[in-house]
Amino acid sequence: MTSTETGPSDVTTSPDGSLAEYVLTVAPRAIEKVLELRAGEDDAESMGLRVEITGHSGVDFTYDLSFEPLEDASADDSVTVQGGLPVIVPGGSILSLQGSTLDLPSNGAQGGLVIRNPNRPNPLAGVDLELTGTMAEKIQTLLEQSINPSLAAHGGFATLFGVDEAAGNVYLTMGGGCQGCAMSRATLTHGIKAAILEAVPEVNDVIDATDHSAGSNPFYQ
Repeated sequence: MTSTETGPSDVTTSPDGSLAEYVLTVAPRAIEKVLELRAGEDDAESMGLRVEITGHSGVDFTYDLSFEPLEDASADDSVTVQGGLPVIVPGGSILSLQGSTLDLPSNGAQGGLVIRNPNRPNPLAGVDLELTGTMAEKIQTLLEQSINPSLAAHGGFATLFGVDEAAGNVYLTMGGGCQGCAMSRATLTHGIKAAILEAVPEVNDVIDATDHSAGSNPFYQ
């Protein structure tokens, strides 16, 4: 288990002994809210906020937030102290939470907490697809059978715009709730692109050809 001193320069010690940024940064206003909630727990001072990825729904991860005794944290967990709040990220969630922020919603009328995570789950995780044919046919199969069913949860879809087989480039456009969506580029880069590169080795790059300026009523504001 690693830990740090409280303060604006808090860091996590990596396994190799080097210094790394927080896995999950908690915004100051969120720290205040979480500390208020923790105050209602028995032996509150011994508790840390545990943030774990439990799976995924569509193109987003699902999370579990709970208070856990610090003494129960495992050796491979990331444990940092931010503004007096111990934050525990289980070892299995560290890579997928790297660079995330826990904050209050931008909409003041909305309750709870939000996690802004730049990472996206692989839409093909656990999916066994038989990909045959040309590069374009393989990409189309991925879109129809795996990627678009995941994007549908956000009212969006991806369309194959073109393929440059010589260069190994695939061009996609994002439609529906993904066109003009502030998160769609991250979805394409961290989710769809990673899935395609893994499933179709002959692809070198996946390029977003969407005219996002023409999008309206995006899912995310």
